[in-house]
Amino acid sequence: MELNTLLEREVGVSLHRILISGQRTGDGPSKVRIRPVQLRGELYFQCQETRGTKEFHKNLKKEELIRRVLAWMEHDFRQLQLESDNGMGTVLVSKKGKVTVKWKACMNGTGQTLESLAHNRKKRYLLEEGIPVAFLCDLGVMTQEGKIVHAKYDKFRQINRFLEFIDDILPKLPKDREITILDFGCGKSYLTFAMYYYFRELKKRDVRIIGLDLKDDVIRTCNGLAVKYGYDKLKFYQGDIASYTGESKVDMVVTLHACDTATDFALAKAVAWDAEVILSVPCCQHELNRQIRCDKMAPVMDYGILKERMAALLTDGLRAKLLENAGYETQILEFIDMEHTPKNLLIRAVKKQQAKQGLPEELKECMEFFHVHPTLASLLTEKGGEGC
Repeated sequence: MELNTLLEREVGVSLHRILISGQRTGDGPSKVRIRPVQLRGELYFQCQETRGTKEFHKNLKKEELIRRVLAWMEHDFRQLQLESDNGMGTVLVSKKGKVTVKWKACMNGTGQTLESLAHNRKKRYLLEEGIPVAFLCDLGVMTQEGKIVHAKYDKFRQINRFLEFIDDILPKLPKDREITILDFGCGKSYLTFAMYYYFRELKKRDVRIIGLDLKDDVIRTCNGLAVKYGYDKLKFYQGDIASYTGESKVDMVVTLHACDTATDFALAKAVAWDAEVILSVPCCQHELNRQIRCDKMAPVMDYGILKERMAALLTDGLRAKLLENAGYETQILEFIDMEHTPKNLLIRAVKKQQAKQGLPEELKECMEFFHVHPTLASLLTEKGGEGC
């Protein structure tokens, strides 16, 4: 099979992704990822080109995409991997320019495609496919008929994965009164609306949810949608996490992708409120990357990307231990596949006991070893020593 034939046949609504790698020269992109997207009701293909440390995106129609891919494989790359509903293809280019195309159809012994098999054993999501949900339709995740938009399927899975985390801790939340939830850095609020729908519509629980974000236009849009759906106990406010003082008691605190120390301020607020549950997906852990220093590990930390990852893991590990010291049973869980984002860890903390006085020696020694002092440790100390 020729590469052009493969692309003409598989580039369409059934395409999942294409990954082009194995750069031949130092010029141009080092890697290209391609996936289908729907724009204004038309099918396009988004090309994400990696150039150095930056990512560049272009949306192309099928014909232009095929021309671009053929040119890339002729001049710039050695390998292409394609996945679709129909199977998997691999394209290899030898040093002499010979192109080899291999195709493996998604078939089992009975002749059924994997697509139909997947349908037969379809995962049961908390938000089910085929059942229209107003906010998912307005946010472009679902059609009015309840069909998941192909380009938004990862978002649909992410929302359901998040609700599964909540479903696990539901017994920890009050049953006989209103539950108050605060979502710090709510953004476009896919997950905020999903939480409200889950508690009110699926579980019939009395809940009040507050979303907080810095962007005025986002807050206006979200409040408008809440009114449209009749979500009278869902409110959005413009504000900063560090200075927020609107509540005296909160049952659950959610903070997803709050940048750097904004996560620490949100966690400290949750501890001060004695929140029963904390769900946090940290992002951009820059603070300890600036502080971290360890003579014995200096040869490894000479490499910026390794230092950055070590600092991120250290940041979230210390956050988890500080929450344990504040009386929480804490887990660090995978939120979504690493394939979709490296920021894929979720800290889930459930209140279990009273906070301990003072930091344990092993935690102090760890911080001293790496010459770091995270903001969360300072914030909890400022609260009068509780949990620290």
